[in-house]
Amino acid sequence: MTSTTYPPREARQHYPVHVDATLDSGLNRWLWLVKWLLALPHYVVLLFLWMAFAVLSVVAFFAILITGRYPRAIFDFNVGVLRWTWRVAYYAYGTLGTDRYPPFTLAEVPDYPAHFDVDYPERLSRGLVLVKWWLLAIPHYLVVGIFLGGGWYAADQATSSDTSFADGTGLIGLLVLVAAVVLLFTGRYPQPVFDLVLGLNRWVLRVAAYAALMTDVYPPFRLDQGGDDPGLEFSTGARPTSPAGALAVTDAPASPAPPAGMRPSRPWTAGRIVALVAGCAVLLLSAALGTAGVAAALVDGAGRDDAGFVGGQERAFATETYALTSQTFTIHLDGAAGLTPESLVGDARVEVSGNGQDSLFVGVAETRDVAEYLSSFKHAQVVDFQGVDGDVVPVYRVTGTGAPELPPASLDVWAAKASGPGDLSLIWPVEEGDWTVVVMNADGSDRVAADVAVAATVPWLGEAAVGLLVAAAVLLVAALATLLLTLRSVEAGGAR
Repeated sequence: MTSTTYPPREARQHYPVHVDATLDSGLNRWLWLVKWLLALPHYVVLLFLWMAFAVLSVVAFFAILITGRYPRAIFDFNVGVLRWTWRVAYYAYGTLGTDRYPPFTLAEVPDYPAHFDVDYPERLSRGLVLVKWWLLAIPHYLVVGIFLGGGWYAADQATSSDTSFADGTGLIGLLVLVAAVVLLFTGRYPQPVFDLVLGLNRWVLRVAAYAALMTDVYPPFRLDQGGDDPGLEFSTGARPTSPAGALAVTDAPASPAPPAGMRPSRPWTAGRIVALVAGCAVLLLSAALGTAGVAAALVDGAGRDDAGFVGGQERAFATETYALTSQTFTIHLDGAAGLTPESLVGDARVEVSGNGQDSLFVGVAETRDVAEYLSSFKHAQVVDFQGVDGDVVPVYRVTGTGAPELPPASLDVWAAKASGPGDLSLIWPVEEGDWTVVVMNADGSDRVAADVAVAATVPWLGEAAVGLLVAAAVLLVAALATLLLTLRSVEAGGAR
């Protein structure tokens, strides 16, 4: 393999996102069959790196909006994540262009056959940052979707109900598959296919950098094929290449020192990367806890009715059978210290509304007693809900035959019950066990129809809201401290 020397940022002009690669000769015919397994460690690491990438992109968004500058340490980290992703894709099924295992680093590796870099922008538009990543990039998203696979799905959904082809691979994946099969039988990677795949990947990575706010220069609608970036030139006007077509710098004049705001940051070492990813993970956890805390506080405050119950969304049920039952709900605390059903749920309330003419019955009983009673006649159990024409309707499982011999109110198995015409309200102090709610016509006749709403007092909700918000605040402070210290340590290297 020919050694490649990648030119420094300051020597490059034209489009600020640079994607280059060199096709290795003598690729193994069989190795590509197991690269999905060999690349697994990279996929795991990239999962965490992309989590940090997303968090830091939000930070960069606000920094650009306020200051017009992309923080250099964050910029270098995010460029490194895209670079790492490109190297793994080049090794694996984004190209299959090399058998050399990708390095575990965010930094540029000059002699690796795949390269990615973005020129650091001295200033960025505060207005464009509001629209370029979603509105302006939409045309490119449609194109990239076809390259990567999502566009096929969208097109197929618009024209056909059959998604068998849409569920699969995009144009890049199909071309790489063709190259893999040719490599398997001939031992050679077709150069025209390689050039086209590189062009498609170059388009994708340019759009990714633009959407990640790294440049204000709109990506060209141009398929620049080949390993060398066609939009790359040197400040001297020359464009030397190695014998294999790899970019090289030979006797290039020393570049002037960049302005202070453009100085590169200190390298992202493994320790700094781990600290940054941990800080981002804690920040996301803090956001999740804070969101849950705010939701709990809103429900505890505005979500309770005058009687202190939470819930109570009414749903319509109707069945041709003699009884309507809920699924079994289980309350078992297994002796948990200090926990009781009263402390967790409080009182439960079941409200039932009929059509104003028939008398209804609603009761709560242990599941085994309900099963024994229902075994003698036809009944329907609510097993699920599904959306139909914008509405949510229940799904029933009907079992049994015949009619009940006794009306429900005559049984003594009910822990709580209510019956009569009009609206019914059953309040039950929750106990441990397996329980089922039953709704029937009071006389035991068929064709049960009712609107049912279930609610509970949930006494711990206010305390949970406070606990979640406090935990979120503590984690937020810890996350911000970790991120600030890490980013400052990186920026300090570029300020010297």
